[in-house]
Amino acid sequence: MMCAMELRQLRSFVVVAEEMNVGRAAARLHLTQPSLSRQIAALEHDLGVELFARVKRRFVLTAAGETFLADVRDLLRRSDEAVRAAQRTQRGEFGTLRLRFVQSATFEVLPRLLGAFRRAYPDVVLDLESWTTLRQTDALRDGRIDVGLMRPSTPAGGAAVVQLAPALTSRVVAEDRLVVALPARHRLARRKRLRLAELADEPFVFYSRPSGPAVYDAIVGFCRAAGFMPRIEQEAADVQTIVSLVAAGLGVSLLIGPTPPSNPDAVVYRELSDDLPTWQLSVAWSPANRSPVLARFLELV
Repeated sequence: MMCAMELRQLRSFVVVAEEMNVGRAAARLHLTQPSLSRQIAALEHDLGVELFARVKRRFVLTAAGETFLADVRDLLRRSDEAVRAAQRTQRGEFGTLRLRFVQSATFEVLPRLLGAFRRAYPDVVLDLESWTTLRQTDALRDGRIDVGLMRPSTPAGGAAVVQLAPALTSRVVAEDRLVVALPARHRLARRKRLRLAELADEPFVFYSRPSGPAVYDAIVGFCRAAGFMPRIEQEAADVQTIVSLVAAGLGVSLLIGPTPPSNPDAVVYRELSDDLPTWQLSVAWSPANRSPVLARFLELV
């Protein structure tokens, strides 16, 4: 890579080529005429070619100078672009943000955050994928991702699902409630609010336990506290499938809000009147991660 002095020589050469006059070129560059002449002479010496010829008191480019000028202009343009790219990267305007999220974040918080971030930093590459809280936490500890949208604790007695390492930091961005999903023609669908105990005799479509044991256990715990053990007829790993199975009339479900959009003629969502704790959605990251892109995202959060 050329040193700063060599780049100055090249910029001086281009200005002289544009002015064809050392005096005018020196004025543009805020240099003395002898200093500029020495720069051009040193450049010609280093190249081993004559770049300018004097014709009737005027400077004109030689054939070698004409060829050199086109390449130097391109080199300086790319050099300027490289400097701007480095500066923008340092400001967090370039780069990649590796973000993972729990599925329940996809219906409100994630679109809001990503929409605002994309508008502010359109040139940042977003590396996105839905992961469980446990998997996100392990990846944050290992530095494999930059930031996670997770649920590090259940509302059931405040028991921790995942113990965040001391090296990680988190911030709560939403408090979400449990809601009931019902087939639109269900006998309880006309009600605006339900008690959990009213679902005691219903077949349930549940989150599969392997895909989220903490969520599964917490919801079962709520049902048992309401006086019944849920009769689970079907399980699914993702909420869209659960909603589809509810729409097909295979059962009712309990979901962490916000809920996915659905056809109100197929599925309705109802609030619970039970005094249940909320589910916290948190942004988590490692303070040791010095990514400028991460810093810009956290500022937005």
